[in-house]
Amino acid sequence: MSTTDDSYLVAGDKTADVPLREKWWRVLDNYKIGIIPLPFFLLAGGLILLDCLEGSLPSDIVVMVATLAFFGFACGEFGKRLPLVGKMGAAAICATFIPSALVHYGLLPDVVVASTTTFYKSTNILYLYICCIIVGSIMSMNRQVLIQGFLRIFVPMLCGEIVGMLVGMGVGLALGLEPFQIFFFLILPIMAGGVGEGAIPLSMGYATILHMEQGVALGRILPIVMLGSLTAIVMAGLLNQLGKRYPHLTGEGSLMASKAGGSEMSAVEKVSGKVDVSTLACGALLAILLYMVGMLLHRMIGLPAPVGMLFAAVAVKLAHGVSPRIQEGSQVVYKFFRTAVTYPILFAVGVAITPWQELVDAFTVQNLIVIVCTVGALVGTGFLVGKKIGMHPIDVAIVSCCQSGQGGTGDVAILTAGNRMSLMPFAQIATRIGGAINVSLSLLVLSHFFA
Repeated sequence: MSTTDDSYLVAGDKTADVPLREKWWRVLDNYKIGIIPLPFFLLAGGLILLDCLEGSLPSDIVVMVATLAFFGFACGEFGKRLPLVGKMGAAAICATFIPSALVHYGLLPDVVVASTTTFYKSTNILYLYICCIIVGSIMSMNRQVLIQGFLRIFVPMLCGEIVGMLVGMGVGLALGLEPFQIFFFLILPIMAGGVGEGAIPLSMGYATILHMEQGVALGRILPIVMLGSLTAIVMAGLLNQLGKRYPHLTGEGSLMASKAGGSEMSAVEKVSGKVDVSTLACGALLAILLYMVGMLLHRMIGLPAPVGMLFAAVAVKLAHGVSPRIQEGSQVVYKFFRTAVTYPILFAVGVAITPWQELVDAFTVQNLIVIVCTVGALVGTGFLVGKKIGMHPIDVAIVSCCQSGQGGTGDVAILTAGNRMSLMPFAQIATRIGGAINVSLSLLVLSHFFA
């Protein structure tokens, strides 16, 4: 339970008795679960319990906002307060995997599971979250940082993937695993770009080329994707702690260092703080419209919608396509979603699409060693190469973590653990584009040998 330093005192004599209403205000402002005042949190829990006892929890947006906030922030707060691991990304891990375990062991009420799953799958709320995060972070970026970052990030990405593959193969061979299994069922799933754009196309390709059932292929791939993402979340948390200990290694969300005087180049453009409601609405609408542009590009040329949206947002930013005022509105929308929606989204992901048993089944010693070594080599290479070419190594390494992420949901969890949500545009490049290239080239090679 978090607290703040706000206090209320009677004007004049500070020793006077504090009125009851101000004591109540203190409780509301100083005692919170996540961002939720403790009394509101308890009220939400009581109302949800009443609905569960009646056997009907509506899946409409009004009730689900309260439900996802209650469970998401509860899991996140629990993770933050764990000793040692609480500062290593445990909040994001707990917000995702505790719900999955609760569903598997039947400890979460069925009505909560059903309503959460229905809401998540019917609304595509994750894509609303990602589009607001991506567009908002791009619009708030320093234009020079954006240009240099996009041009340079591919170098550590490529080097990291090459080294990660070589290390993964070497470790797997040392453990006595078959080369084919190591590459196509361990290393490639880790770098495939998640589930929707990675594991599923990969399983479809394996089913066609290797003449196996797609369900069987997906069952072997999916747990490795999740374990790779889990490893990346932990590493992002560790990198965040490393940045706090050695501040000269990080830009706190900025990839590029300034060439003038060695000081950090401002990653975020200044905000006037005078954003009104209409400007805020324009910022949100801009994110939605750019996502629709991404959907159009997907239909036209097959580019994943989030990637198309990302390129469209970059083009708008570089061309000065919207006013500074609307850019500020986008930045406020980004901050709102980052602060208020992250843990509820992760809870929904854990309930709706994270199979606990498949994750547990993949926890063999050999698999775990290969995965940790592969992700570690990928991230370590990103760190070293980023430093070598004048980028902030910790921020580059956190982007490299996203190359092993579970798609968009993995990016959210990794950047939350690393406290670098402003890197979401670069994370999407690492996940979506890097994953698509890996899957396409690997299936092309595989089809050549099994033609």
